[in-house]
Amino acid sequence: MISIKAGRHDDRSVEFKFGFSGENTSGKPHRYAVNTWIFIPGSLDIDPETYGKDQFYRDIKSNFRLITPVFRLDEISGCGAVPLEQLRGAVKKLTDNPSDKTEAAFEYHIKMFAAIYKSALRDYSRAIIRTGTGPEAERLAITMVKLCQEILSAYRSFLPEITGPGMNGEVRDYFLLGDEFMSRQTDLRAVRVLMNVRFPGDSIAAGMLNGLLAEERRYKQSMHFETFEADEPRKNSRLVYRYGMLKKYIESELYIRLKKKRDGFAVEQIYYSLAAGLAMIFATGVAWAFQLRYGNITTPLFVALVISYMLKDRIKELMRYYFAHKRLNRYFDHKAHIRIGRQDVGTIKEGVDFISEAQTPEEVIRARLSDTDVPFENRIFEERILLYRKLVEIDHEKLNENASYPVAGINDIFRLHVNRFTLKMDNPEIPVEAMSPESDTDIMEVQKYYKVHIVVQMQDGQDVSYRQFCLMMTRDGILSVK
Repeated sequence: MISIKAGRHDDRSVEFKFGFSGENTSGKPHRYAVNTWIFIPGSLDIDPETYGKDQFYRDIKSNFRLITPVFRLDEISGCGAVPLEQLRGAVKKLTDNPSDKTEAAFEYHIKMFAAIYKSALRDYSRAIIRTGTGPEAERLAITMVKLCQEILSAYRSFLPEITGPGMNGEVRDYFLLGDEFMSRQTDLRAVRVLMNVRFPGDSIAAGMLNGLLAEERRYKQSMHFETFEADEPRKNSRLVYRYGMLKKYIESELYIRLKKKRDGFAVEQIYYSLAAGLAMIFATGVAWAFQLRYGNITTPLFVALVISYMLKDRIKELMRYYFAHKRLNRYFDHKAHIRIGRQDVGTIKEGVDFISEAQTPEEVIRARLSDTDVPFENRIFEERILLYRKLVEIDHEKLNENASYPVAGINDIFRLHVNRFTLKMDNPEIPVEAMSPESDTDIMEVQKYYKVHIVVQMQDGQDVSYRQFCLMMTRDGILSVK
């Protein structure tokens, strides 16, 4: 199965999150394909001459990471809870036999416990916010506070065990980094629930959420963790940076490092050699034919040799062009192996090209035209079509063999930066002459936006689905993604 979420990441980039989950098919790695058509207005001057492959790949950022193991908030601690038992086992092995190996395992389980807590708390708090108000929101919020207190207390109970004699000081640092991260996530989710749920004035849940926040603030002060202060902007800025680093540290076990290389390089060289060979056959054939007819050293032979060598280079380039474009349908620009430790668990291929409307499937054109302000909008704007292809193969059996927790699959967090798209846009606001309601002429400043339409095709075996998105942008950046 392929899931997709899209949204505005910041003023200059849009983020797509693809989730690849499932099982192997007939004992073979599972294959997923994602094709993305980007329809760009012609006035932005984005075409093959001005926007090459290298520029596109500089404008995208793709992070592959394991999907965080899925546990409900009430499945993290308590009797038999997998995340807590995994951490407890790592603590016991570390205290029984301190070594580089047991320290590394302890650090790994600290990161995984904190990442699972973050994911479960996020999902639970969002469920409360979706509920909106009423007894159900009250009940869920009360349960959330109790579970957070239970999980944090269970985690913090290990601190005395890992600070005893013979313990490396770095072990305590690992533990405290996880502790600070989870405390911050608790604050963040509690505040968001309070801001987005309309609790009544006598709400027990609201009081408990505020109590949890006060409790965590006191705990931070006792552990010398910094907190946000309204009148200390420099400290707050430093703390935002620190929390960003904490997030990268905790989630580092989930991210997959890829080393990309060109795809189909050997085949490309064979094609180019064939092109050179065909051109040489032409030049040699002309020389041989004229020698037979006119002799070895004659003016006609000299002219024929010059012309044949001139045409040889043109034929060579034309054949290279032909082979290169024939190759596009079978090969990609880059290929990378997905590795967990030293084990290959899959591959990723990607390629990008400008294509014509005639080369675009009818289903994609229909999806594009489903959001138009005027008929045939795509032709009026002379849209350029950029096709970005991605092929992902995952061996789910090997993926789970190399993980301590059940892993549903892999997420691809893909960002497209639109700086180059905005370079030739008009001013964000333009003057418009109009008649006011009082029948007076007036000049108004009106926002001028552009639309970039994106159609995504997702293929999982025989299942094919489409999603259509629209970026509304001005020269100042992205306004919205819908």
